[in-house]
Amino acid sequence: MLSINVRIDRAQRLVRMLEEDSARLDIRIAPLAPEHRQSTKDYAAQLIANARAELDRLLQEGAFWDLEDTCPQAAD
Repeated sequence: MLSINVRIDRAQRLVRMLEEDSARLDIRIAPLAPEHRQSTKDYAAQLIANARAELDRLLQEGAFWDLEDTCPQAAD
């Protein structure tokens, strides 16, 4: 199982990639019929919303683990 920090990093990268790709999405779907363009835009928006929700959930879980971390830390 991946650590919470790795999962947070992956979710952050996914959200960033999806948001950056939204401008290029319009160019790629331009040849489609209007109903297909709208369907694609709706799907992309839902995908971004789900990725953001997962990132928020992971950040909350990570904060919980930070508070509950009872492992001893190495001294300097």
